[in-house]
Amino acid sequence: MARKEQEDYLLSTEIVNRGIEDSGPYAGSPSFSVRVRRGLPNFLTSVNLKYVKLGYGYLLSHGFYLLTAPLIILIFTAHLGKLTYQDFSPVFHLTDALFLIAFLALILYIFLDLSPRSTYLLDFACYRPPNHLKISKHEFIELARKSGNFNDAALQFKQRVLKNSGIGDQTYMPKSVFRLGYSPNLKDGREEAAMVFFGAIDDLLAATQIQPKDIKILVVNCGVLNTTPSLSSMIINHYKLRHNINSFNLGGMGCAAGIIAIDLAKDLLNAYPASYALVVSTEVVSNTWYGGNEPDMLIPNCFFRMGAAAVLLSSFRLDRWRAKYELKQLVRTHKGMDDRSFKCIHLKEDAEWKQGLSVSKDVIEIGGQALKANITTLGPLVLPVSEQLHFFTNLLLKKKTKPYIPDYKLAFEHICILATSKKVLNEIQNNLELTEEYMEASRKTLERFGNTSSSSVWYELAYLEANTRVKRGDRVWQIAFGSGFKCNSVVWKALRNVGKPKLSPWFEDSE
Repeated sequence: MARKEQEDYLLSTEIVNRGIEDSGPYAGSPSFSVRVRRGLPNFLTSVNLKYVKLGYGYLLSHGFYLLTAPLIILIFTAHLGKLTYQDFSPVFHLTDALFLIAFLALILYIFLDLSPRSTYLLDFACYRPPNHLKISKHEFIELARKSGNFNDAALQFKQRVLKNSGIGDQTYMPKSVFRLGYSPNLKDGREEAAMVFFGAIDDLLAATQIQPKDIKILVVNCGVLNTTPSLSSMIINHYKLRHNINSFNLGGMGCAAGIIAIDLAKDLLNAYPASYALVVSTEVVSNTWYGGNEPDMLIPNCFFRMGAAAVLLSSFRLDRWRAKYELKQLVRTHKGMDDRSFKCIHLKEDAEWKQGLSVSKDVIEIGGQALKANITTLGPLVLPVSEQLHFFTNLLLKKKTKPYIPDYKLAFEHICILATSKKVLNEIQNNLELTEEYMEASRKTLERFGNTSSSSVWYELAYLEANTRVKRGDRVWQIAFGSGFKCNSVVWKALRNVGKPKLSPWFEDSE
């Protein structure tokens, strides 16, 4: 019975007006049908202990450094408290005093060398395309109609999707995709990539005053476009980066790849201390465009829009004093071992050999399962002690009490959820019981810029900064999900009050 109730909850119903019957025994009568769809699972009603244990495992694996530092300080403070002036006298015990100082310095050096270096976010920049690439929903449909690439059913489907998408009338698209018989090609893809890459990186370098030759690590992610030479090589060539740069090009990893790129850069910064890492995230819309009539492949056309983000990370200890944020936690969840999750978003060709991204009707349910696993793992790393104790006590008494789900709003001051669609944002808000204030950045980004894929969470953080919402000590949670199926979270802590930036995609005069 319980399982049946859970399955019923996953199903959402919608009454569809099909108009007046033209023939048959019910001719002249209004006709309605009931459409049943799977929705986001209520992941606040149950907890998978596997992911809880994984979260506590992460916490304990990093706890060594948190426990040893206070212990060493306590031991040496106790010994120093017993020493007198004569112990440091240059006449009587100079050798012992110097030995003690050298020993303390050695311990400090070993501790700092063994402990993981913090990763600091110096600044980031999001690209805003020029005004001539703006497109409204009405113009989108008209250009698609004039292109002759879509039949009437496909155009009506796009119109319905756009109406309920949450996307506004000032998003950006390359108009070349509306050419007659257009199909994705390397020329248009490279031109769009160069525009968004160089626009974002130029703004970032201007804001940080970092010289390109000082960048030791480069990580670029783009889902569909894959060129030779690589997109990372395009950036290296344009900015004449150093010959021994550690460059990586991530492809085919979807909207969640931006946080994966941050994770890779973090590991590389630990391997190469005192370095700068440049992370660039985008999706090239001209290469995700589909020119056919299959409904499941038309959905990305309606949501994806132009955009890119460039992020500068540092492992210099002294950069703490000028950085905006410090990376605190990063948790990645991959559901690729499940066939439905693996196939729910994939690049394919239709019956006419036209290429496009296919989105399964089960994507919201599958995404919800991945999100549930991810936040369950993240919980032990970020929740306040009171919530941890309450939750842990409940686990011990799980047979006697109802499951207690922690309030994740207590762990973060700001939440940036990948701006995929209005429906997805509504589902997540309802399940996590988030207020409109927490959802504002995601909704505004979806309306103004559409779904910019892996760079979306950076447009959302830029929105918070443009409205001076981020204060010293605030914790920012970025959540992204994409093909595979993957759900990734990263948590940043603000190191200072972040004022209005000089350049922002949200400032109309910042072109």
